[in-house]
Amino acid sequence: MFDLQVNAWELLARAALIYLALFVMVRVSGKRTVGQFTPFDLLVVMLLSEAVSNGLSGGDDSVVGAWILAAALIVMNGLLGFFSSRSRRLERLLEGCPVLIGRDSQWFPDVLSRHRLSLADAEKALREADCALRDLKLAILETDGSISIVKK
Repeated sequence: MFDLQVNAWELLARAALIYLALFVMVRVSGKRTVGQFTPFDLLVVMLLSEAVSNGLSGGDDSVVGAWILAAALIVMNGLLGFFSSRSRRLERLLEGCPVLIGRDSQWFPDVLSRHRLSLADAEKALREADCALRDLKLAILETDGSISIVKK
């Protein structure tokens, strides 16, 4: 139960490689994937965790191996947060930039499409902000996938 079946350094390398690969995949998939989970998105996340579990552990089923992997993932996430909070350039690279998706009562259909947002998503944000389309000054797709509405 407590005896490692794989070298600790191998577990750390596996954790780093899987973390990096999943981070890139999630980042490339766009802001909407991160910010607005549908039941399908949740299912994909659950299946992703199952798909990478063997690659992550390398066949090690020990408790110590699980602790090492969990700690490595938490530390990597913390380090990315630490360094991105101190570097605007790294923050932009890791998180992206907000995107203007509407202005002056008009949506930008090409921008909505590029970011895989439907008109229904944009209209939902208007309703949540208690704003009619005619009162829309700015609509911004934030880096976390949420939509900010600024009224006239």
